[in-house]
Amino acid sequence: MSAQERLLIEAAITASQHAYIRYSNYRVGAALRAVNGLIYHGCNIENASYPVTICAERVALAKAVSDGVREFDAIAVVTANGASPCGMCRQMLFEFAPQLQVLIADFYGTLHHKLPLSDLLFLGFGPTHLEK
Repeated sequence: MSAQERLLIEAAITASQHAYIRYSNYRVGAALRAVNGLIYHGCNIENASYPVTICAERVALAKAVSDGVREFDAIAVVTANGASPCGMCRQMLFEFAPQLQVLIADFYGTLHHKLPLSDLLFLGFGPTHLEK
């Protein structure tokens, strides 16, 4: 694992400490790196109305996009057991960075998977499909 990958995973672990997990007690952290080097942090935010819960990956993406950033090269996602991003998060990230490098790790910093987003969302639907 490179020093940059380790830094991104550590940033995701730190972000996970802010998770609002009142219902599932399932903590998730994400650290999304823009091509300009800035890192945007996200944690999952649960809600009593479960469908409005926001995943850590989408929180990080929303923070970046709301700052005007649209290009990304890597994201680290951490959970207790190294689970991968959900389908909704995969689709949201694919909109901006189909070749995004995805690092999936646990809270100990152990890297479970490293792969491009396009492998996680095989034959994903993106902006080019809507071009006329």
